[in-house]
Amino acid sequence: MEFQRIRRLLSCTRRAVDDYNMIEEGDRIAVGVSGGKDSLALLCALYDLKRFYPKNFSLVAVTVNAGFPDMDFTPVKQFCNEMEIPYVIKESGIADVVFNIRQESNPCSLCAKMRRGSLHDAAKEAGCNKVALGHHFDDVVTTFMLNLFHEGRIGCFSPVTYLSRKDLTMIRPLIYADEDDVRYFVRGNDLPLVKNTCPEDKNTERESMKQFIDDLDRKDKGLKHRIFKAIQKGNVDGFHLP
Repeated sequence: MEFQRIRRLLSCTRRAVDDYNMIEEGDRIAVGVSGGKDSLALLCALYDLKRFYPKNFSLVAVTVNAGFPDMDFTPVKQFCNEMEIPYVIKESGIADVVFNIRQESNPCSLCAKMRRGSLHDAAKEAGCNKVALGHHFDDVVTTFMLNLFHEGRIGCFSPVTYLSRKDLTMIRPLIYADEDDVRYFVRGNDLPLVKNTCPEDKNTERESMKQFIDDLDRKDKGLKHRIFKAIQKGNVDGFHLP
């Protein structure tokens, strides 16, 4: 399968993988595929990277179906079949637990925790030793600012995280790719995007912070990149280059 407009995305992915030593010989990587643009772009980038990367690795696409209505992952399965990538759907009742049983006032936190647990379990069941997530450059900056503004602490997720309890390593190969890079790639390819029907989608503190940072960056061009550089220079949660 050939993709259009992938050069920039692939370059960012290769650089992040090399800078943070994300992939080793023989890795079996579970790619968390939600059906959104970021996770599908990551799957495509790793698929292309696999063709020429000096270290051999294999991919498994994994979707955690939280149980929200009208989310059909059949097109994603067909897409993975075309790329000859094994595809696993992990069924769950997360939506029912979060919104009906627990009736959480902050549903996103519990939902994310439960989805991560299901993804890790599915990855282990598929014989994977690593899990790749689709967090990109803008997610790094947004997460850092959320922690600063709402928790009063300096912190972010890490490019590479080893989970000793699961014996899994989490990697985030898109951390150098701007969200605009992802959008540009998605617009040029017929990807099987699945609309998120969660009632909280686009109505979160994360989305508000993202808009706030975008507004600041428009007024002070390059602000997001300076924040990212500060995260690297300050070695926030493993972002300092080895």
